[in-house]
Amino acid sequence: MKKVKGFAVLGSLIVSLTALILVFVLFVRANNERESDMQQYKHTIKERYHAFAPPLPDSMTFCGERVPLEYGFVRESLDRELTIAMYQHSQSFLILKRTLRYFPQIEYVLKENGVPDDLKYVCVAESALTNVVSPVKAEGFWQFISSTAKRYGLQVSDEYDERYDLLKSSEAAAKYLQTLKNQFKSWVLACAAYNCGENGLTKRLSEQNVADYWNLSLNSETSRYIFRILAYKLLIENPQQYGYYIRLQDCYYPVRTKTINIDTSVNDFNVVCKQMGVTYKLFRQYNPQLRQNKLTNANKKAYIFYIPERKDLLWQNILPPNAKQNRFLQ
Repeated sequence: MKKVKGFAVLGSLIVSLTALILVFVLFVRANNERESDMQQYKHTIKERYHAFAPPLPDSMTFCGERVPLEYGFVRESLDRELTIAMYQHSQSFLILKRTLRYFPQIEYVLKENGVPDDLKYVCVAESALTNVVSPVKAEGFWQFISSTAKRYGLQVSDEYDERYDLLKSSEAAAKYLQTLKNQFKSWVLACAAYNCGENGLTKRLSEQNVADYWNLSLNSETSRYIFRILAYKLLIENPQQYGYYIRLQDCYYPVRTKTINIDTSVNDFNVVCKQMGVTYKLFRQYNPQLRQNKLTNANKKAYIFYIPERKDLLWQNILPPNAKQNRFLQ
């Protein structure tokens, strides 16, 4: 009987020891696997993730005017804004995608008005190529306040606001910037005045007895403004240099539209959209200048609206043929 009990105790010990050994083996293996996973993780980060300082050019111009990059404070200011743009990934990716949709229209208007093509980067710095509203009620792609918009021929009302019409607001911006250039004799100063106002800029220039933007002490926003514009110019003109690889098929393209003329008052645009065979949502998307669901038109003015030529708007039909190739945006 004692021998049986002895075997039972021995068996119990063997089972317990085996269990302990198994737990130990599993613990060591788990630790090794964790260590292996960590090594693999660190290797993946080292191989795939790279944070690097944005390369600055040796020289650059804006609207034909030389940027004095030989000065340390100019280089550091540009480096700051370029670093922000470069590592603000979601915003910069979306801007790059939008350029193929909106730049052709903006470039056309700037050329027709005889002003430099580089001014399109002002629009990027102002709104990231979207219709936005600032805290001071500047609105649209070009961020016009109501009084300036009206001064340059834009209709602004609660129902219809041409600050949201890309072509018309681009034309107003071109004229305004040309006026500022004539006043300050410099496109860089014209852009600074676009940001802070011509009266404020005139006062600062007079007080400090300087004639250029680079040596002028301004408020924080305007001091950074030109450098933000320059940063977007560098990023958009050469995205790969700053770590952005975007296939052409990933970009946003303009949709071909046809015009609709309306010269009467409209009480409900849902009814009009139904008659045209287009959804109200799509109509508002292509006519952001329409701010309400109605339009008061006592003077029988002819308003131009846009609707897509194709009703399906399938992704494959929006892309131009060459965009379906798997190549990078250069």
